[in-house]
Amino acid sequence: MYRSHTCGELRASHINKEVTLAGWVQKSRDKGFIVWVDLRDRYGITQLVFDEERTPKAMMEKAQNLGREFVIQVTGTVIERASKNPNIPTGDIEILVSELTVLNEALLPPFTIEDKTDGGEDIRMKYRYLDIRRNPVKNSLIFRHKVTQEVRNYLSKEGFIEVETPYLIKSTPEGARDFVVPSRMNQGQFYALPQSPQTFKQLLMVGGMDKYFQIVKCFRDEDLRADRQPEFTQIDCEMAFVEQEDILNAFEGLTRHLLKEVNGVEIDQFPRMLYDDAMRLYGNDKPDIRFGMEFGELNEVAQHKDFGVFNSAELVIGIAVPGGNAYTRKEIDQLIDWVKRPQVGALGMVYCRCNDDGTYKSSVDKFYDQDDLAKWAEATGAKAGDLICVLSGDKNKVRAQLSALRMELAERLGLRNPNEFAPLWVLDFPLLEWDEETERYHAMHHPFTSPKPGQLELLATNPGEVKANAYDLVLNGNEIGGGSIRIHDKKTQALMFDYLGFTEEEAKAQFGFLMNAFEYGAPPHGGLAFGLDRLVAILGGQETIRDFIAFPKNNAGRDVMIDAPAPIDNKQLEELSLKLNLKS
Repeated sequence: MYRSHTCGELRASHINKEVTLAGWVQKSRDKGFIVWVDLRDRYGITQLVFDEERTPKAMMEKAQNLGREFVIQVTGTVIERASKNPNIPTGDIEILVSELTVLNEALLPPFTIEDKTDGGEDIRMKYRYLDIRRNPVKNSLIFRHKVTQEVRNYLSKEGFIEVETPYLIKSTPEGARDFVVPSRMNQGQFYALPQSPQTFKQLLMVGGMDKYFQIVKCFRDEDLRADRQPEFTQIDCEMAFVEQEDILNAFEGLTRHLLKEVNGVEIDQFPRMLYDDAMRLYGNDKPDIRFGMEFGELNEVAQHKDFGVFNSAELVIGIAVPGGNAYTRKEIDQLIDWVKRPQVGALGMVYCRCNDDGTYKSSVDKFYDQDDLAKWAEATGAKAGDLICVLSGDKNKVRAQLSALRMELAERLGLRNPNEFAPLWVLDFPLLEWDEETERYHAMHHPFTSPKPGQLELLATNPGEVKANAYDLVLNGNEIGGGSIRIHDKKTQALMFDYLGFTEEEAKAQFGFLMNAFEYGAPPHGGLAFGLDRLVAILGGQETIRDFIAFPKNNAGRDVMIDAPAPIDNKQLEELSLKLNLKS
C-alpha cells in the first residue's frame, strides 16, 4: 500500500495517528536544523517535517536533497502544527516523518506547478502533463467530470438510452471539411471521421430507439480559435414522436438540472427569440441577454441631411452605452480605433454624448441639430449620461461590427458576470443560405432539417425565405446547443436534396442508406446536440474551452506535446497506395 490517506484528508482528529502518504514534492524549506516539505497529490497538500533532533541523519540528508516534483512516499505520525495555516484544509497538522522513500526523481520542471505559474501557454501546452498537476487545470477536468456525470444521470432517468455510433464513416460534401482516413484493405477508398452522428441517430429513430443520447467525439477540419477544436465533444440527443415544443421542454429540463446541481442556480425562464429579431436587435444569432444595449435602427432619422457617409449606407445603426458620457475624448478615440481593427473592419464610428441637462453633443454636429440627435436617443433608448455609438454600411457587415462593439463595451463595463446565467432559445432560422462562391443554396444547419410546417411550397418560389424547424440554445452569449425537427419522409428529403443542388445519383451515392431506411417506416423525430466543451466552460465561469480539455490542440490544430500531426513513413504510404504531392 503506497498510501493510507491522501494529502488533502488529514485533520486535527488524526493527531498521533501513524499514516503513509505518497505524492509530489511541491516545495521544500531547508533551515539546516529543520526541513519542511509540502507534499501534493490530487486531493491537496500536507506539510512534512524533518528535524535533526528526531530524524536520523541519513534521512535528514535525503530530505535536504529532495527536488521539486520528486515522487516520494513517507510514513510518519500526525502532529499538531506549531504555526497553523488557515488557507489549506490540512493547515492544523503536519507529518513527523519516520520513513522516506524516493519513488522517482524528477527534472526541474520548465515552469512552477502553482496556481499562478510563471509558464506561458505555449510551454504549458508542450508539457501538458505537468500543467494538469496545477489546481486550475486539475479542477477544470474534475468539474467537467461532474457535469458529464450529471448529464448521464439526468438523461438516463428521463428514459434516454446511450448508444455508441461508428467513428469510421462515409465522407459527405455538406458542412465543414471532413478528416479522412485511408483504408488499407479497400485500396483507394477512404473513411471520414464524423462531424456529428447525425445520420446514425436518425437511423436509431427508424430502429425504434425513441430516446437516444451519446457523449461523443466529433471532428471538423476547420480554422480554429479559442473556443473551437478540431476534435470536440457533443452531448448528442434524439427523440422520436416529438414536435419542437417537446424538444425545447426536454432540454430546458436538462439545462435547469445542470445549473441547479453544478452551480446552485435556479432558472425559471427560458425566453424565446426569433432568429430575425436576434439579428435585428443584437447583430448575431447568439445574443448575450444579461445586459441591454439593443440596436436602434437610425435610417429614418439620420439619412435626411447632407452627411454622405450615412446617406450612402444600407443601414445606419446605433447603441446606447450606459454611463458612456463619462468617457473622455481619449477613451472614445480608443473605441474608434478598436472598431477600425481588421478583426472588426469598420471604417469609423460616429458618437453622440447625451448630456445631463438634456442636450446632445455629437461628432457630426455640422450635419445634425438637437432635434435630430434627440431622435437618435429615442431610437436607441439612450438616457441622460449615456453615449450613443453609431456605425453604418452594408447591412450584414455593420450588424456584425456593432455586435462586436457591444460585447467589447459590456466587457469593459463589467456587465458580463460569469456567475449570472441567462439562457435563451433562438428559433426559426433560415432553412437555406446563399453561397456567393458556388452560386447556390446550402443548408444552414444540415440537409436533414425540416422546414417549418406549411412552408415547404415556398421552396419553389422563394427558397431564401423558408424558415427551418430549427432551434439553438444560447447561454450567456454562447451557443451551447442546437438542433431541429428532422425530415422523416423520403419524398420531402429528395426534394431538399434537389434544392441543395444534388443530382439524384449524387443523393443516392451519399445518402442512399438513409433514404432506404425511410422506406421502412421512419417516425417523426428531432433532436439537439450540446457542445459539452463549451457548456462546461460556461458553467465553470469561463468562455474558452481549452482548460476543460485534458489534451487540447493549439490554434494551428497541432498537439505540441506529442508533435502531431506528423509525417508517416514511406512503407505506410505504400501500404495505403498513397503518394504525396506537396506544394513547396
